[in-house]
Amino acid sequence: MPRSPSSPAFWRSPLRGPWFTSVLGVVLLAGITVLFVTGLLSYAAYNPDLSSVNDQTPDKGLLGFYLFSWPTHPSWLYRLTQGIHVTLGIALIPVLLAKLWSVVPKLFALPPARSLAHALERLSLLLLVGGGLFEFTTGVLNVQLDYIFPGSFYPLHFYGAWVFFAAFLAHAVLKTPLALRNLRHLRDEQPSGEGELVSPNPAEPTVSRRGALGVVGGGSLLLLATTAGRSFDGPLRETALLAPHGGPEPGGGPGGFQINKTAAYAGISPTETGEEAWRLVVTGRDGRSVRLDRPQLLQLALHSSALPIACVEGWSTSDQWWRGVRLRDLAALVGHDDPVDVLVESLQRHGAFRRAALRANQVADPRSLLALFVNGEDLTPDHGYPARVIVPAAPGVLNTKWVARMTFGDL
Repeated sequence: MPRSPSSPAFWRSPLRGPWFTSVLGVVLLAGITVLFVTGLLSYAAYNPDLSSVNDQTPDKGLLGFYLFSWPTHPSWLYRLTQGIHVTLGIALIPVLLAKLWSVVPKLFALPPARSLAHALERLSLLLLVGGGLFEFTTGVLNVQLDYIFPGSFYPLHFYGAWVFFAAFLAHAVLKTPLALRNLRHLRDEQPSGEGELVSPNPAEPTVSRRGALGVVGGGSLLLLATTAGRSFDGPLRETALLAPHGGPEPGGGPGGFQINKTAAYAGISPTETGEEAWRLVVTGRDGRSVRLDRPQLLQLALHSSALPIACVEGWSTSDQWWRGVRLRDLAALVGHDDPVDVLVESLQRHGAFRRAALRANQVADPRSLLALFVNGEDLTPDHGYPARVIVPAAPGVLNTKWVARMTFGDL
């Protein structure tokens, strides 16, 4: 028996073959394209061109060619796009692993390059495999709130996505015609082309290729069923057994919905949020500034909005009933009758997105509030007391909690 992985006879599984690989490849072709598009939309939702505060990838250059002002309609837009991105990514993990397993003999094939074209193909394959494992691994770790990256998740995942998708696109251009030809021979166990995937000395089969595809598909459906619920309301959320923020709602009232950071985790003490100490500083045109305590804010016109919270990890809440002062009304207090951009700063002193910038269209939306109440009661400390921002369709981290200062103007 050959002991070297570079020998075709080393790989004895009878499941490997061009038809099996082609089916997996076509599924990934569709799935990864959706993942890439929704990932780009997620990046755009952070408004990275608005301010260096929001831009976690300052050297992106041409990679930001498509960026646009993120809209506020519909209010569930980010909840939808990011829910699809994360849920689909998790569901595709069995397909990705099966695809890598099916082509692993090609990674060890010798000689490494038979021609320049073959060398480019092998290089694209290495980038594809490495990029795929990197993107899915960092994505899953972020979903699980395990921030063990050698740097910030945002630039790592962003640049990794472009490397991975470039290799993926090159591989798709080279292999899609062959994959489609193989799929036309559904009953042929050894269709023409890609013969190196078929073992010259196969072991006895214990399951058919269609059975193996059924196992892969079943694994994907299981992950989908135990993850997708955290993007929905009511009983469906309880089905998200494998995801943070899944399971039943944490309760009712002002604390009856999920959060990522507690006040204690963010270092927010009751002494600095009490009525004696806390003041909101609002600055605007020509340096005009006002300081407002919470009773003074309560004397302003208050408005209500029913809005969800959706986070980059893929989880979201149902619509919560917020009440507070419109952002555009605060802008008018300091001389901006026409809505402009705003920089919002939190009492939180450390960590990403303790400051966040919002575009003028987000400030202008009448549903965008500096919220003082939620679900009929004062905000809880963990949900941002004494005041937090809530903006329709914005990623959760842009809905700053424990707001201390707001600076209106062109950013």
